[in-house]
Amino acid sequence: MFQIRIHGRGGQGVVTAAEMLSLAAFAEGRHAQAFPSFGSERMGAPVVAFARIADKEIRVREPIMAPDGLIIQDPTLLHQVDVFSGLVPDGYILINSSRTFGELGLSDLCEHFRVERLLTVPATEIAREYVGRPMANAALLGGFAGLSGALSIDSVSAAIREKFAGKVGDGNVNAAEAAYRYVQQQMEEMAHA
Repeated sequence: MFQIRIHGRGGQGVVTAAEMLSLAAFAEGRHAQAFPSFGSERMGAPVVAFARIADKEIRVREPIMAPDGLIIQDPTLLHQVDVFSGLVPDGYILINSSRTFGELGLSDLCEHFRVERLLTVPATEIAREYVGRPMANAALLGGFAGLSGALSIDSVSAAIREKFAGKVGDGNVNAAEAAYRYVQQQMEEMAHA
């Protein structure tokens, strides 16, 4: 089972991102579940959503305490909430930022995890370009598909189209594909460094 925890703030599409991860897994013929962890938080309050992907039925229902992957939609949470808590040693981290881990004050984190699985992607900027709004969730899903290989970009695109129709869907698919390409290029550069 591959478990993902998504951190962001209310109104940023964190719950929708988890739902789209599940839809992408279903598109691949796999089992999945997605659920949020929040009460009546106001817009802008920290929110966590969870997604599980497996090749067999998922019976567990509790929050994900030891994720295989983390998606951080809002980098302002990095030093406010323990977003990295419980990440497995060979886990993946994708942060929505145009800054590096070092520039974000996370150099020490790189010592404890596999550096090639730790990336940032300017998902908000990509979303502005392709969607016309700073909604980074779809772009982050494309980037996460590129980083982790847990899902294909085609299934992520299909999930986005299932959730959003017309121009909104097209823009979000384009953003996801652009983030996927960005992450693939970053990984290639790291491999040749």
